[in-house]
Amino acid sequence: MAPAPPADTDLLRIDDQLGDTDRLVRDTVRAYVADNVLPHLGDWFEEGVLPRSVLTDLGNLGLFGMHLTGYGCAGASAVSYGVACRELEAADSGLRSAASVQGSLAMFPIWKYGSDEQKQQWLPRMASGEAIGCFGLTEPDHGSDPGSMRTSARRDGDDWILNGTKMWITNGSVADVAVVWAATDEGIRGFLVPRGTRGFSASDIHKKLALRASITSELILDDVRLPASAVLPGVTGLKGPLSCLTEARFGISWGVTGAARACLEAAVGYATSRTQFGKPVAAFQLTQEKLASMAVSLQSAQLLALHVARLKEAGQLKPVQVSAAKMANARTAIDIARTARTILAANGVTLEYPVIRHASNLEAVITYEGTEEIHALAIGQALTGISAYR
Repeated sequence: MAPAPPADTDLLRIDDQLGDTDRLVRDTVRAYVADNVLPHLGDWFEEGVLPRSVLTDLGNLGLFGMHLTGYGCAGASAVSYGVACRELEAADSGLRSAASVQGSLAMFPIWKYGSDEQKQQWLPRMASGEAIGCFGLTEPDHGSDPGSMRTSARRDGDDWILNGTKMWITNGSVADVAVVWAATDEGIRGFLVPRGTRGFSASDIHKKLALRASITSELILDDVRLPASAVLPGVTGLKGPLSCLTEARFGISWGVTGAARACLEAAVGYATSRTQFGKPVAAFQLTQEKLASMAVSLQSAQLLALHVARLKEAGQLKPVQVSAAKMANARTAIDIARTARTILAANGVTLEYPVIRHASNLEAVITYEGTEEIHALAIGQALTGISAYR
């Protein structure tokens, strides 16, 4: 059965609000993934790999740290960055995650809090894709509560000695530099740990059933000695890593709309070409109600992402607003993926169609970089003035 062409799911013409540069980003990323990624994604997902060459390609396209300025970064608008995340995740969440970690979690803290020497050393190479970075915050026993991290750093003369373990680290085993957050007597500090540093190792996490076309690792720091120049000088405390997460969550709020769009397109294409009881599945009222609800929910999520991007461009975006967008849009996306799976019925669980892959990925996306519950508590605190974290 030949697949039908993608449906036009932009019922409210939201993309008409994009500027010329935004559309160029959209079309460039969409063309790249169509030609170089989508034909292989089923195999990559099944094999649990993401080729290093794809990361090089994303750097060559200027997508790494594209929302940052200087040091080889594109200085793109928030909307352009969001559109890039959307088109990457329309292919696979793992692809967007790789770019998001590189730009928002690894490059951003160096750009925001690093010394001039650190910026010059790392950012141009990371922007081009020559060097890959990762972000070490989450630990085996401390995900939503990073303030209780056990990874520690102590002074030893002019040096620092780091010990600890970080878990669920995207890009970890291929990273040339890890931005590792550790507890010190001064508070939480960020450290740049280059690949090959004695006592530092990374091993991949296998047997995942989500984000399989993505590199996920465990980082081990065993008496890692670093010079004073490895510390990010511009921040102390949780403000550092949390500000990075806000940057990344913004990209997620856009990215998941791409995954949802891909699922809706697949559902429409399948329903209009698959015949049951003498007519297309799309001719049944129950199917059309599903498709209509999915389409309206998707457009609402896209409008929310666009609004948050406009706030970011105006310098008015608050972390709680990013929490709202991440929580709402991730939930919308996984609901759309699950509904699309029902329309494809048995075919919905095969990798010949993108739906089950997106649905599996989104099971991870709704919990990483802030679970639904954590974002709900952040919003609840903003509404009531009461913190319910403890």
